[in-house]
Amino acid sequence: MVIRRVLAPRIDFGALRRELGLPETYPEAAQREADEAAAAPPGPAVDRTDIPLVTVDPPGSRDLDQAMHLSRRAGGYRVRYAIADVAAHVRPGGELEDETWRRGQTVYLPDGNVPLHPRSLGEGAASLLPDVDRAAVLWTIDLDADGGTDAVVVQRALVRSRAQLAYPQVQADADAGRLPEPIALLPEIGALLTARGLRRGAVNLPIPEQDVEADGDGWRLVLRAPVPMEEHNAQISLLTGMVAADLMLAGGIGLLRTMPAPKPEAVQRLRAAAAPLGVHWPDDVGVGELLLRLDPGQPRAAAFIDQAAELMRSAAYTSFDGELPEQPAHGGVAAAYAHVTAPLRRLADRYATEVCLALHDGRAVPDWARAALPRLPAVMAATDRAASAASRGAIDLAEAVLLAHRVGETFDAAVLDVDAPSNGRARTRPPGGTVALDDPPVRARCLGELPLGTRVRVRLVAADPATRSVAFELA
Repeated sequence: MVIRRVLAPRIDFGALRRELGLPETYPEAAQREADEAAAAPPGPAVDRTDIPLVTVDPPGSRDLDQAMHLSRRAGGYRVRYAIADVAAHVRPGGELEDETWRRGQTVYLPDGNVPLHPRSLGEGAASLLPDVDRAAVLWTIDLDADGGTDAVVVQRALVRSRAQLAYPQVQADADAGRLPEPIALLPEIGALLTARGLRRGAVNLPIPEQDVEADGDGWRLVLRAPVPMEEHNAQISLLTGMVAADLMLAGGIGLLRTMPAPKPEAVQRLRAAAAPLGVHWPDDVGVGELLLRLDPGQPRAAAFIDQAAELMRSAAYTSFDGELPEQPAHGGVAAAYAHVTAPLRRLADRYATEVCLALHDGRAVPDWARAALPRLPAVMAATDRAASAASRGAIDLAEAVLLAHRVGETFDAAVLDVDAPSNGRARTRPPGGTVALDDPPVRARCLGELPLGTRVRVRLVAADPATRSVAFELA
């Protein structure tokens, strides 16, 4: 659901690309390898083109990593989840593999992405586009009636997507009760998996996403909340990641996505913040379930959700080979979890998937995959920072351009966060915090004694596109 859209003029994101050192093209040798792989796609021995898979992605996507088909079985459900088989296209030790290590992941900017793989592969021969045969890693996961995992099969297979679906239309179809057969069970299975996650203690932050979209000759700043079908779709990916992590832990080798569980004292601080913000938190309700009940469009709820984000810190990749990690779980998922479902966009998934295939088949993990595992956490951490900087920088630039001619004006806003108290020490900076404007949908620092979770009037005191910064003061 789109919450707000505000038109912005033309913006040049080139300086941001240069500042972050993002590559403009692929090296000739790597591009040639990709083109050759695209011209001679692999043909897996197992043919599962009989499964009527479909993809569900944001509108206009071309790098389609996942396709699914959901069905009932005796006593439960069957989830078939096909993931693009990138390793079948990328030769270990080649120029293409080397370049993907330099990139780490696809970086998305409003004026176009910086892809992990050349477009001939990532948006072509390896992408699960509709009505063409594609090499995939097919996960078949049998669930019981409560969404618990009964059995898992993972194999290389030839697949064929029947349709490329987009979230807005899928949500409309779900609301009208006319979802296509391959995903007709997605709301039912997604709700079951969400409920299981809440019982484990999983936490999902319902924070609206801020983005910059092209709009004719200009750009628009967008704030949108995910539609329910996006959340249901995410549960299938989470399910696959948890199954993959269990395979790795049982086999004693792998690459996990880890995050410490929220500390009890942090949860207590959050609980202490609930009452002043008007958030009713019953003793028998967990953090994850409470967050699902809140409306992020309400200022006090939004401020509480912002405070809850402090629980979700320090996510990392953890590799292991032999000795199991001391802390293998992901605090947000409340279970062991691995990234295996986005290999077109994330380097780590290619190698983690190869580990799962080998462990499932009872054979040795290929040397090229095993050797990559200890090097991946550092590479992914660095590229995560670059991708985050690109996303945040693009939004900061759009906000500054949008507001540059409005310095001195006042705006309605909600106070999302306030600076921590000085605890008796001298202040090192003026009091302030973070506010979210109603219109335009801007989130920025504001100076003044701000009452958390309330509505205020703020005055714009600076908006500088050159430094990509905006600042407000309490009016």
